[in-house]
Amino acid sequence: MSDSWQGPEDRDRPSEQAHRGYQGYRQQPQYSTQPAHQGHPQPYAHPPEQARRLHQVHQATTQADLAEPIEPADSTEPAGPAGPAGPAGPAGPLPVADPVAPPERPETPDAPDAPDAPDAQAPGRRRRARGKGRARRRRAGLVKVVAFCVVTAAGSMLLLRGNEILDRLGSPATPDKAAGTPTPAPEPPDPGRVLQVVAHPDDDLYFMNPDLRYSIATGHPVTSVYLTSGEADGINAGSAKAATTKPDKPAYAEARQNGIRAAYAKMATGDRGSPWTRTVVPTKGGGFAEVDVLVAKPHVNLVWLQLREAGTVYDSVPESLHGLWDGKVARLDSMLASGTPVTQKFAYSKDQVVQTLVGILEQYRPTTVRSQDPTPGRYADTKRYTDHQDHFYGARFVQLATAAYAKDVTDRPHFAVQNYAGYINGSLPSALDPDEAREKLDILGTYAWLDQQNHCNSPAGCGDLKVSDQPGGNRWSDSINYARGTSTSWLTSDAELGLWAFKVLDGQVAVWHRAGPVGRWKGPDLLPGTGMDPGVSTVTLPDGRIAAFGTRTSFGAKPADYRREVVHAVQKQPGSGEFTEWQSLGTPESADETWTSDISAPAVSVDGSGQLAAYVRDGANSLRGRVQRADGGWGPWEKYGGTDLHGSPATATDGAGRRMVFCATSKSVVGWVQPKPGAPLGQVTATGLPDTTLPLTADGREGGVRLWFRKPGSGNVRTALVTGEGGLKVSQMTDLGGLQGFGSVTASGHVLAGRTAGGQLGSEAGPGGPWERSPLMFVGAPSSTMTGRNLVSLAVVGLDARLYVTSSADTPNAHLAPWQPVGPRNAPPYPSAP
Repeated sequence: MSDSWQGPEDRDRPSEQAHRGYQGYRQQPQYSTQPAHQGHPQPYAHPPEQARRLHQVHQATTQADLAEPIEPADSTEPAGPAGPAGPAGPAGPLPVADPVAPPERPETPDAPDAPDAPDAQAPGRRRRARGKGRARRRRAGLVKVVAFCVVTAAGSMLLLRGNEILDRLGSPATPDKAAGTPTPAPEPPDPGRVLQVVAHPDDDLYFMNPDLRYSIATGHPVTSVYLTSGEADGINAGSAKAATTKPDKPAYAEARQNGIRAAYAKMATGDRGSPWTRTVVPTKGGGFAEVDVLVAKPHVNLVWLQLREAGTVYDSVPESLHGLWDGKVARLDSMLASGTPVTQKFAYSKDQVVQTLVGILEQYRPTTVRSQDPTPGRYADTKRYTDHQDHFYGARFVQLATAAYAKDVTDRPHFAVQNYAGYINGSLPSALDPDEAREKLDILGTYAWLDQQNHCNSPAGCGDLKVSDQPGGNRWSDSINYARGTSTSWLTSDAELGLWAFKVLDGQVAVWHRAGPVGRWKGPDLLPGTGMDPGVSTVTLPDGRIAAFGTRTSFGAKPADYRREVVHAVQKQPGSGEFTEWQSLGTPESADETWTSDISAPAVSVDGSGQLAAYVRDGANSLRGRVQRADGGWGPWEKYGGTDLHGSPATATDGAGRRMVFCATSKSVVGWVQPKPGAPLGQVTATGLPDTTLPLTADGREGGVRLWFRKPGSGNVRTALVTGEGGLKVSQMTDLGGLQGFGSVTASGHVLAGRTAGGQLGSEAGPGGPWERSPLMFVGAPSSTMTGRNLVSLAVVGLDARLYVTSSADTPNAHLAPWQPVGPRNAPPYPSAP
């Protein structure tokens, strides 16, 4: 965030936060409304006896060339660069100043027992153990018989995961530890490595927190890259002293650096004064960068590229990231902070900025890349950007860099990308519960240097006094919103009870597949076609084929050729791993300059007549859609109206096959419904629902379509039933509680799951049961699907860019099975230092 956020009046318009009355919707709750469980239970803390025994079977069997279960997080494997920076020349990759230490050890459930220690009672214990071993073998034989029955009745697969059942029939029981057979040491897990790229010092604190704090707190290696120095007008003062403070751009840039170091040190160690090592290193773009490593937590790094900032949110400034992108300047100069170890000035061309970022990616080898929103849109009335120009043009440089890195660097892990909304958060309902908002504001207060004590021993100052009058910004400390990747329909099941998962890795759509209820998982396999944006939605066609929809960004030969369009690919045959090439549905936006290519991810559904349709929110914040004709072609982009729409739409069909479409506004939810299958959508209709925190999930059930969403300022999960007979009607509005948190909620059968406070996955496996918290940190949104009639499958993609799956019987008092990672570890080692 640049300091100039305080000026534009149209970003200071507050959102209406008063909850609207909905007494008419309070019917008999469909789910328990008791308060959320206050603790943080690990899964299976008190499972039913049957689930406990099945869980023991899971732990006792091997998984040759299957994905291994999650092991205890006791890795001593280095999680960062292998050594200090070497004497690489300017054309070499950006080195890291110090080796990165292993992450802290997060608590992980289902750890295998440690071998028994020898003692004087060992002989008797071994005799008893042999007797117990025979009993266990008899029980193991019985379990095999039970497992065989499970195979023949897939619908009753209570907690066994389908891809493991056949393996378990021929797997030996766990060796008898007391008989002296050693237990092999578990393979240490990969924690996932996070790299964030932002335009200004503090964009990460305002728009990527609390995700940033969660990642640091759980020991993930985290590196933040700052494109510009954020020097603004050089005045480091609050409003009362701004007029009498002498401008000093290098000093203000240093003060902001000091504030960031203090904020990160506090998040990582609790001590804002925890020391850093600061080193100057050459970049792949031919310039120099400052790399800071937190001494107490060396897996926390800061990289300062120190380019000039625009100094204005909207106005045209040639010497800026925007001007460099558009070719108004051939090179953008550095703006070195006072006190930086970088002493030699430099300038970058557009390609050199990209190459510098590629070098950073090569060095840190992230599995999760976080950046700002490259297509934030404009305000409808003023046509001004809804975000700072440095924010989204910086994000476009990240797009170019990740595309080049994915294409040119082969010896690297897969990576996922997450985009974050910026200034627009101030106009939307608060996404964070009060405790999370206070934590976020506290870190911002550290950055803002509220006490003005000279804890950093710098004449430039220890923080950003420009924001000290209002550290929370324009309500930005109350929220966090993902710009893309909120769909919960990327996991789906086929007619043979196989599972398919679709996520974007390396700028391509990755597919994981399990054939049938007992097949082995395959993947990730990357579908041909690059430039894919985060977020995939799937739908099953009437003939059983799966169609995947998303958006794709292309850059073109000229800056004005930047374009985001809707694309889709379809299975060639039901159950086939082969898909068609990506087919473009185009975009309702005529040019990037009009609305900065601001279209949402598509929502797709098939109505009762077999008609397929795709819908997006356009840059004017209204609904647009295309419908497939009977001959396979697509109609034009239709206008369906609506105003003040935000986020991505959600769609599903009711019991009569009528398609419904929903989208959140800043104050409520609006919807559309077909009068009958095959007919055009009706007029936009107000639902009367209260305001939500944007992401909506829709699923056809109970004769209508059930919606799930979050309560603003709380994170509680809410639900309502919408019926379409005679127009949209809403009933059964219920607050389900939860573990606070934010973002999308996935729902299948009795299973609900979503991000909790702390960044992990929270789930409810049945009405009335407590919400449980898993240890998994993940990217984007979770997804779930019914696998047959009685089994729910649930999946996330972790910060290590690896798929994790679990399942639960769709019965009362069910529990989730242990989480299972799919495919090979995504953790190639860092290259050795030169």
